Amino acid sequence: MARNPLAALAEKYSMDATITVAEQVTPAMRRVRLETDRPIGFPYTPGQHVRIELRDPLSVSGILRPADTLRTYTIWELAPDRRAIELRIHLYGGDGIGLAWARAARPGDRVTFWWPQCGFSTREAAYHVFIGEETASAAFGPMLRALDDSAAVYGVVEGDRPEHDLPLPRERALRRVHRHGAPAVDSRVLAAAVAELQLPAEPGAAYVAGEARTCRMVRDVLVREHGWPRTAITVKPFWAPGKRGLH
Repeated sequence: MARNPLAALAEKYSMDATITVAEQVTPAMRRVRLETDRPIGFPYTPGQHVRIELRDPLSVSGILRPADTLRTYTIWELAPDRRAIELRIHLYGGDGIGLAWARAARPGDRVTFWWPQCGFSTREAAYHVFIGEETASAAFGPMLRALDDSAAVYGVVEGDRPEHDLPLPRERALRRVHRHGAPAVDSRVLAAAVAELQLPAEPGAAYVAGEARTCRMVRDVLVREHGWPRTAITVKPFWAPGKRGLH
């Protein structure tokens, strides 16, 4: 009997793990640690993500509705022995299956995760600019840790309130701003803070992540107010209202 090609892909590119830690790190951010029985084999660059399997992609419903099977989360930390990954998951509201899983995750739960397909990582540049909100901070943490100590860093990280701020490396180089209940969609708070950034005259490399429409607005501010070429700006939308399949 011919082997199901999807099953072969699952065997090659996915792993089973056990949740050993599931706890709040801020009022709206969860820490989830996944431990594996054998070393994780994929090449890793800080900023990459894994895809958590929430419904069987090889089932009839999974094949018919693939967007309802997997959700994507950035790897906050890969253990040195490659037998565990940690996630930081922002519970930004809504009732999607990814948010339901993140809220309900408990130690002892078994999870299947799929290896990364692409990444969101730093590149060589004279300096680095990080711009985003709570969902972006989960990616910025490992990206900032990976930079050499001599690298120049600038940036703005938005949160709802100060108690929601996820602690990040290179904290002193980042400006914190807060919405205080305003929506993260089309965030004028973040766009205004980016317009006020004091940056060197020549462009560096910017990493813009978070809500899709806010990402586009921030990119336009960098182009219009700071004179940056679009090629110097990496944009990674993590979520959008009503859109499935991101987080």
